[in-house]
Amino acid sequence: MRTLKPDDLPQLAQLLAKLAAQGSFTTAEVSCALELLQIVIDQPAQQDYLVLVAEKAGIAVGYVLYGPVPLTSGNFDVYWIATDPAVQGDGYGRRLMEAAEEDMCRRGARMICLETSSQGSYARTRSFYDNAGYTQESVIADFYVPGDDRITYVKRFS
Repeated sequence: MRTLKPDDLPQLAQLLAKLAAQGSFTTAEVSCALELLQIVIDQPAQQDYLVLVAEKAGIAVGYVLYGPVPLTSGNFDVYWIATDPAVQGDGYGRRLMEAAEEDMCRRGARMICLETSSQGSYARTRSFYDNAGYTQESVIADFYVPGDDRITYVKRFS
């Protein structure tokens, strides 16, 4: 795991495009994800978003974007985690999440929150969060669009 480099953006854009092509992300979600990555590259002094990248043979094959929640004490959000479909199931996502959690804990995390969709295409994502030790905390019905609920997961640290 390492921090984001400007050279990663084209590789991560391709990764996100692959995920969109298989229905994991919408075009709007990919645009948002790329916008946040660009903020991290363009504004190195900002502290709202932190990124860790997983690589295989020198190629970025996944990333996690997270950060502290403003106006809270020890709360962090995981905004994005994505791995190339070619390496899914090889442990890159798990290692990214573990490395991000370790970093957040070093930064004083007492709680990590993340949200996802209730749509069927996100079933694998929800299973990933369950297996990573996150607990479903809340559901907001029809949050994204009618019929698509927001599910919030939480992991607490003592």
